[in-house]
Amino acid sequence: MLSSDHHERSDDQHDHGQGHSHGGHAHSHAPKDFGWAFAIGAALNAGFVIFETTLGFTSHSLALLSDAGHNLSDVLGLLLAWGANTLVKARPAGKHTYGFKRSSILVALINAIVLLIVTGGITVEAVRHLIFLHPVEGLTVTWVAAIGIAVNLATALLFMSGNKGDLNARGAYLHMAADAGIAFGVVVAGALIWLTGQFWIDPVVSLVIGGVIVVGTWGLLRDSFNLAMDAVPEGIDLHAVEQHLRSYPEVTDIHHLHIWGMSTTQTALTVHLVVADGVIDNALLCRIESDLKEEFHIEHSTIQFESGSEHAAPCGKPAC
Repeated sequence: MLSSDHHERSDDQHDHGQGHSHGGHAHSHAPKDFGWAFAIGAALNAGFVIFETTLGFTSHSLALLSDAGHNLSDVLGLLLAWGANTLVKARPAGKHTYGFKRSSILVALINAIVLLIVTGGITVEAVRHLIFLHPVEGLTVTWVAAIGIAVNLATALLFMSGNKGDLNARGAYLHMAADAGIAFGVVVAGALIWLTGQFWIDPVVSLVIGGVIVVGTWGLLRDSFNLAMDAVPEGIDLHAVEQHLRSYPEVTDIHHLHIWGMSTTQTALTVHLVVADGVIDNALLCRIESDLKEEFHIEHSTIQFESGSEHAAPCGKPAC
């Protein structure tokens, strides 16, 4: 077996004698720092949760309290994501040779689960209020929810630039944008209650809010669960990567191809490439790594070369 070693900077940990090539640690697509956005968003929403909860109790509106409960889960989610945003930048140390990059994946998964739990509570209360109707101050519901629209839209704008590249930022953006839509629904509900005096509208709107949350959260739950289970990240075509690696003239075969998310923004790849004798060099290694970054945004690649001679067997296969 032939191999080529392309070591990282001296401040990172090195592999010794493994016959692997490591690249992509001076990331050309470095994740954007959303720490300030998470902090501002959490502060804005925490203040509004206190305000909305207070008015929800005084106006006897389950719709407002449901929205406040959902917003509280968003505050907790933003705080967790803020912590993960800090952890992913921690340097590798001790047993954590990749640092704490996967914390962002775990936080995204926790956020999705918490949202679904909150939705369950909203649904139970909505059904109870449908059975036992309570008077609701529709006008109060309307103007409080209108303030909520402004708060949610302002928070969503903080994460707009990360809507495509960072699962946590995308989750925050989608949740805040959805919350603005939910708040608009509460505004309409409050106006209808005020105009018609039909108090059943309030719990029905709460059930609609719960349905919207489930639909909006499902994608985040699916993507974060897949990343936690080392599935190929969304947006990367495994077959296309394989075909690309086979397209190099020097490569005669490939095996042990694995692609997974190191974090919500960074992707890793390992692969064994069978090449003809005498063609293993740093130029080929750097070309492959550079192409993986540019074409597939795979920033951490570990490539092991194997001899393609008739006397050498590929790794993991018995020699003749």
